[in-house]
Amino acid sequence: MAEKELKKIFDSESACTLVSELRKTFNTGKTKSYEWRVSQLKNLQKLIEEHEKEIIEALQTDLAKPEAEIHVGEIGMLKSSLKTALNELRNWMMPEKVKTSMTTFPSSAEILPEPLGVTLVISAWNYPILLSIDPMIGAIAAGNAVVLKPSEVAPASSSFLAKYLGEYMDSSAIRVVEGAIPETTALLEQKWDKIFYTGNGRIGRIVMGAAAKHLTPVALELGGKCPVIVDSVINLQVATRRIIGGKWAFNNGQACVSADYIITTKEFAPKLIDSLKHEIETCFGTNPIESKDISRIINSNHFDRLSKLLDDEKVSGKIVCGGQRDKSCLRIAPTILLDVPEDSLIMNEEIFGPLLPILTVDKIEDSFDIVTSKEKPLAAYLFTNKNKLKDEFVRTISAGGTVINDISLHLAVHTLPFGGVGESGTGSYHGKFSFDAFSHKKAVLYRSFTGDASVRYPPYSNGKVRMLKALINGSILGIILALFKLSKD
Repeated sequence: MAEKELKKIFDSESACTLVSELRKTFNTGKTKSYEWRVSQLKNLQKLIEEHEKEIIEALQTDLAKPEAEIHVGEIGMLKSSLKTALNELRNWMMPEKVKTSMTTFPSSAEILPEPLGVTLVISAWNYPILLSIDPMIGAIAAGNAVVLKPSEVAPASSSFLAKYLGEYMDSSAIRVVEGAIPETTALLEQKWDKIFYTGNGRIGRIVMGAAAKHLTPVALELGGKCPVIVDSVINLQVATRRIIGGKWAFNNGQACVSADYIITTKEFAPKLIDSLKHEIETCFGTNPIESKDISRIINSNHFDRLSKLLDDEKVSGKIVCGGQRDKSCLRIAPTILLDVPEDSLIMNEEIFGPLLPILTVDKIEDSFDIVTSKEKPLAAYLFTNKNKLKDEFVRTISAGGTVINDISLHLAVHTLPFGGVGESGTGSYHGKFSFDAFSHKKAVLYRSFTGDASVRYPPYSNGKVRMLKALINGSILGIILALFKLSKD
C-alpha cells in the first residue's frame, strides 16, 4: 500500500490524536466564549445559505428527495434552529439565580450552564444533513468541541458535510470523520464528554456499551413503532391528508417519527381505506411508484428488508392498496395492509419505509391496550374530536412525544423537547433542549465570612443538635426554641 494511502486510514491511533487535539483546544477556553459560539453558528448559517444548491443535489443523489421536502424538512428546519440559537444564546448562557435555605444563611446561589468538553455526534442517513448539523448547533451553542461522524449510507451528504464544514468551521475545535464501521469503532474507543447518536436501537446498544467503559453520558435518538389511532369522529379528508403527509410525503416513511401502523375500528376501516386510496392518487398520481414527489428507498439492503416484510406469508394477502416494487430504481409504492397479524414480521420491527398496516378493534378505546403492550414509541398520534378520548390518550400512552390530529409536527416546535423514552431513546434536544443536552448544570453557592455559627462545629451539645435539626428542617419556631434552650444550656 502506498504511503499516501496509509495516511488516509483512520484508526484508533488517529482517533486518539484527534480527541487529544480537540481537548487541547477546549482546555484553552476558546470554545467557551460567547463570541466564538456565535461566530461558529453564523458560519453554519452562511454555509447553508451559500450552498443550498449543493445540499439539494446531495439529498437527491442519496434519497431522490423532492426539492420541496428538502426545503421544509432539512434546510428550513436548520435555518429555524440556527435563528433560535442565535437569538437566545445569551439568555441560555446566563446563570440561573435560585433560592437558598436557612442552613446556608447568609448566602446566594445560581446554576451555571457549562460546556461538557469534547463531544461526538453520530448521525443517521434518513435526514443526513439535518440530523448531522442540528445536534451540532446545540453542541456549539453550549461551548463544546465537536466531532461529527456522518452516515456512510448517505455518501453524497457525508461528502458534502466533510467538505464544507471543513471550509467554514473552526477546525481546531470542529471536525468531520467520514467512514463506516472501522472509523466509528475507532471513535467509540475514545473517551468523550458526551456522545449523541441518532439511529436504531441495535447500534444504540453498541454506542451505550462503548460509552459505559468511560462513564460517558449519551443521548440516543432512536425510533420505534409509532402508532396512529384514528377515531371515526374526525374530518376524514384532513386526517387522511395528514396521515399521508406524515408517512409517504415524509421521506417515504423513512423517518423515526413516521406513522408505523394505524389502529381504527372495524366499522370505520373501509371509509378510512377508501379515503387514503383517493388522497394517495391525488398526491402521487395513478402510478405512485413513478411520482417525482416521493423519495426512493435509500439502498438495496433496505429495499430487500422491506420486501421481506411484504413477502411474509402472514401478510402477503393483506395488501389493499399499492404493493408495487421496482428494485432497479429502489422504489416501493405507498402500500396499505389490512388486519395484519400482530405476530407478523411487519408488526414486530420498525418499518422505516412506505408500508402502512392497519389493525382493527371493536371500540377505539381498545387501541390503547395494543399500544401499551408494545415498547414505548418515539411518537404516538391520535385523530379525534372527542375531548375525553384526547385526555385519556395523553394520560395513558407513554411515548417520546404525542400529537393530536396531526403527525410529526411536534418536532418543528422548538419549545418542546424532542426525544424518546425507553426503547425509543434517552435524552432530548431542539431549541434550548439542544443547548441543555450538551451542557452541565453546575451548582454554585456563594458565602461570605460573616454569619459563621459555632453550632455547626464540634463539640456537639444537646442544644447544638436541636439547633442543627431546626435549621435542616427550616423551622423558624424550632430555631427560636433551640436558641432559647441553647441560651439556658
